[in-house]
Amino acid sequence: MKWIKTFRSASFLGRMFLVVGAAASLTGLARGSDEVIYWNNVLLDGFRTDFGTGCPCPLARAGAMTQIAVYEAVNSIERTHRPYLAFVSATSSASKPAAVAAAAHDVMVSLFPGSVASLDANYAARLALIPNGQPKLDGIAAGQAAASACIALRANDGSQTIEPYTFGSNPGDYIPTPPGFSGLCNPEWKDVTTFCLNSGNELRSSGPLGFSSMSALLASAAYATQLNEVKDVGSRTSASRTDEQTRIAYFWANDLNGTYKPPGHLFYITQVVSADHGLTLSDNARLFALVGLAMGDAGIVAWDMKYATDIDLWRPVSAIRAADTDGNPATVADPAWLPLNAFTPPFPAYVSGHATFGAAHAGVMAEFFGTDTVTFTIDSEDPFYNALPTHGPRTFNSFSDAAWENALSRVYLGVHFRCDATDGNLAGLSLGHHVAQNFLLPLCPADYNTDGFVNGEDFDAFVLDFANGNPAADFDHNGFLNGDDFDLFVAAFELGC
Repeated sequence: MKWIKTFRSASFLGRMFLVVGAAASLTGLARGSDEVIYWNNVLLDGFRTDFGTGCPCPLARAGAMTQIAVYEAVNSIERTHRPYLAFVSATSSASKPAAVAAAAHDVMVSLFPGSVASLDANYAARLALIPNGQPKLDGIAAGQAAASACIALRANDGSQTIEPYTFGSNPGDYIPTPPGFSGLCNPEWKDVTTFCLNSGNELRSSGPLGFSSMSALLASAAYATQLNEVKDVGSRTSASRTDEQTRIAYFWANDLNGTYKPPGHLFYITQVVSADHGLTLSDNARLFALVGLAMGDAGIVAWDMKYATDIDLWRPVSAIRAADTDGNPATVADPAWLPLNAFTPPFPAYVSGHATFGAAHAGVMAEFFGTDTVTFTIDSEDPFYNALPTHGPRTFNSFSDAAWENALSRVYLGVHFRCDATDGNLAGLSLGHHVAQNFLLPLCPADYNTDGFVNGEDFDAFVLDFANGNPAADFDHNGFLNGDDFDLFVAAFELGC
């Protein structure tokens, strides 16, 4: 691994950032051209420049809010699927591209105050491509209404709270990590209102390696095995890590400013797969909203396990340097040890955010496309990856394979234990499947008044039309109104679908 040392100089890092900036622009241009994709790329530009380094949760929230608003606007025009919140007022002839542009623009203006000028310029340029007329005006109105509803929904979700945090002083407790000893990232996120789950602790595991006690965890043979694994394969000077493992480590990192960060990498993958499958604007509106919702909750799920349990686990660099304090005879301290990664993210190790985000994305994608076994080829914006002697696109044959490689990359990078990756992956997969199985589904036949919800109003409206002989109550659409229609409606109503 001697060649790793050749690209760590400041001048070389500067050149890498120029390269990754150019790659980012090309990446955006290379993807599909509909309005949903266009504004998703604008969102990724915000990820590259806003919110700083190493804190994915605000980015995931921004992605969820933006893509929900886009979906609500498009779906309110078409009314083919259930809304996330509710349909906004929209005519069926309204321009969907105008609705997408208005929804995305307005949400992002509220989230990226430092980018208002560029967002406004993008918005004006995109609207100029749409013919003037009532459909354009109606589309803008629908997009603005959807954005306003989404912004209002998340106005008091707890994400703006600044929560104090007291670092632990016992072996195993999370502490600031070298070399930068940076502060703390979003401890309040464990309490942020979820998008799709009932609460952030809904998918909480039993603890690292099944332990809920720090002392029992540190004393275990399994802990020693996992510490020694990352100590070996994740070391900056590792002699056993293969070149392929180094590529995997950096490919998924994208921790630095100038990259689209981990949530952006997953949105980029969504763009690639969408283009490969020729999805329509409406398909993309729903797919990107599902991905956004899953990642929005992935941050909350992971941060619950990081901060809301009895174990706020130290990072490998702290554990390895202070292994002589953990009471485990199978671990040996190395006070000078450093991970392969240039820094360690400023929050507890358990569980891995990368693993949780990546698996949540994989779960949604598998549900949306009806199979996990989809082949796709993707690249990375990480500057260290793109400076390796061998780099470039990687091909995966399933969403779950990509998600697991993403999770395992954090061990190779030296910033996580294997249990962080395993348990984050399991929680993320459960989350992704849950979101896609329960949200933004096709409209239910029993939604008689087509407001996106099945309730007593639908039942009353159907019974009234049936009693009055209104052809609208011909539930099986065979041209006759009889008891079959009533029985079929009641059956659908009782199922809620």
